[in-house]
Amino acid sequence: MNFIALKMLMGNRAKYLGIIFGLAFASLLITQQSSIFVGLMTRTYSFLTDTSLPDIWVVDKKVQYIDDLKPLKETESLRVRSVEGVAWAVPLYKGLLKARLPNGNFQSCNVIGLDDETLIGGPPGMIEGKLSDLRQSDAVIVDSVSIKGRLARVLPDGRRVPLEIGDTMELNDHRAVVVGICRVQRPFQSQPVVYTTFSRATIFAPRERKLMSFVLVKAKPGQNLQKLCRRIETRTGLAAYTAEKFKNLTVRYYMKYTGIPINFGITVVLGFIVGIAIAGQTFYNFTLDNIRYFGTLKAMGATDLLLLRMILLQAALVGSIGYGLGVGAASALGSLSGKTELSFRMPWQLLLISAVAVMIICAASAAISIRKVVRLEPAIVFKS
Repeated sequence: MNFIALKMLMGNRAKYLGIIFGLAFASLLITQQSSIFVGLMTRTYSFLTDTSLPDIWVVDKKVQYIDDLKPLKETESLRVRSVEGVAWAVPLYKGLLKARLPNGNFQSCNVIGLDDETLIGGPPGMIEGKLSDLRQSDAVIVDSVSIKGRLARVLPDGRRVPLEIGDTMELNDHRAVVVGICRVQRPFQSQPVVYTTFSRATIFAPRERKLMSFVLVKAKPGQNLQKLCRRIETRTGLAAYTAEKFKNLTVRYYMKYTGIPINFGITVVLGFIVGIAIAGQTFYNFTLDNIRYFGTLKAMGATDLLLLRMILLQAALVGSIGYGLGVGAASALGSLSGKTELSFRMPWQLLLISAVAVMIICAASAAISIRKVVRLEPAIVFKS
């Protein structure tokens, strides 16, 4: 009977391919748009991911997410350092400064100022140069994507020349020399990332009474991070978050106060509806075309349960093929976008969610057909 069910399904090639196309398109739309959304949300805390050494981030109590910078007094790092259970605590500067390139163009950059002594908080990987080169005069390290993109020199004929070690630029009218090229995750706003020392960053930045953005904390071995956060908050009056909690805080802010979830959610829901509409209608028409065969089987003694199993087998087959094609196409598009500014991240949980969505579409499509077959009278076979 399973062979007969598959034979019926593939007998009408047009409808068979139509169902698969509808499911593949729905799977593609759901998976791709969800992957872009996840990638975009991952970019919101990319700086936290790159700066993996600290256990705890200490910030002003009013900070709502990683880029909501509310400067602290530099002496706060000393107060945090004195809290029981803290192995070390170092200052970190993060700010958006305008860079003037050699050709006269301006570009906003994410400038990161590392502790002068330890250089804690540096980039996760160096491509050229060394992190210790930041101790040279006017030294900065630039991310590898920006040297070919926004920080590249544009020649009169339109060609772009990548920034190289030894090249100079100006940060807030101060000379900066490129001494290294690093690899970082792309930030949410895709601005160039520039690393330097904390003291030099405070010179680059416009003068303010408070310039320190974060205090990075490493806990002593065996410390409970949640309890240590509470001790820091009690002693200093500041907010202390573990890296994971700070990431969640950042994602919740973007989810709540931006239109990103709604925009992508509409697209995902649209893909789901399109899948049900195309697959459901095509599968129902397929059932109507084969209603005589179902009636014949019923007249020959086939039970409703057996016919139900045949329809579910047909739905499972087209669902599996459509899901595989859709996810494969989404993965291919994501791979092609790897060298562009498009954010794309496809964790295994997303594949599971997409599979469940396709399963629901197939179940809904099969339910429409099952209802028709169950209510079918075998006598229809003998009608002319």
